[in-house]
Amino acid sequence: MTERRNIYFYARKTEQAKEHLRMLEELAERYHFNVVQDYKIANIIVSLGGDGAFLQAVRKTGFRQDCLYAGVSDSGKKSLYCDFHVDDVSSMIEAMTQDQIEIRKYPTIKVTVDDETSFHCLNEFSIRSGIIKTFVMDVHIDDLHFETFRGDGMIISTPTGSSAYNKSVGGAVVDPMLPCMQVSELASVNSNRFRTLGSSFILSGQRKLRLSVTQDGNDYPVMGLDNEALGISHVHHVDLVLSDQIVKTVKLKDNSFWEKVKRTFL
Repeated sequence: MTERRNIYFYARKTEQAKEHLRMLEELAERYHFNVVQDYKIANIIVSLGGDGAFLQAVRKTGFRQDCLYAGVSDSGKKSLYCDFHVDDVSSMIEAMTQDQIEIRKYPTIKVTVDDETSFHCLNEFSIRSGIIKTFVMDVHIDDLHFETFRGDGMIISTPTGSSAYNKSVGGAVVDPMLPCMQVSELASVNSNRFRTLGSSFILSGQRKLRLSVTQDGNDYPVMGLDNEALGISHVHHVDLVLSDQIVKTVKLKDNSFWEKVKRTFL
């Protein structure tokens, strides 16, 4: 990190966050980092908060490809994207000065709605019925019509996102070193008319997934991009691919993805 000196902090607008932010800015300046107020000129972007703050920091700064992202937790414990804790300044200093930091590259999903608007997700994309009624989607893998889904919705997650919303609905936790997408169902209806796989499935990073929404009055689904909602009416289809854009994150050498999973769930 020695050649990266412009650092931008992303934090919530609370009094506690402001106090922690002042401490982090002073620490950064003490070790000869330049604290900048414009993320566009930063080459290190640091979120203060939990995983939600980290996801927002990545999204609000445009999934920058030319900088590093780091997460600092203020919740009392480390998390998936936060290797540092605001109350443990000594470990931050030790990591920065004794070369204990590694760079991890996490894949993202590119989401395109009706061939017009594109977005990126670091954790997952979710699509759910916008009213109290199931909705129907045709699921295509590449050019193959795979199934017709009826139910509450679907979650398409990255490997890092596999331990979040995806896991809560029975999906598998996937190693981030595997470039792939995982598709998980939300309350599917299986009958003589509608039949789905009934389990999560994993697609290679070379595959393309299309979800075509049946226009039956329930064509205003609630779509989620990580922890942010997206509202678009009369959605016809959504295309998803593993993006060539990655998020480069700072992590400690002794804090791998699987160590984080163990710490969180076991």
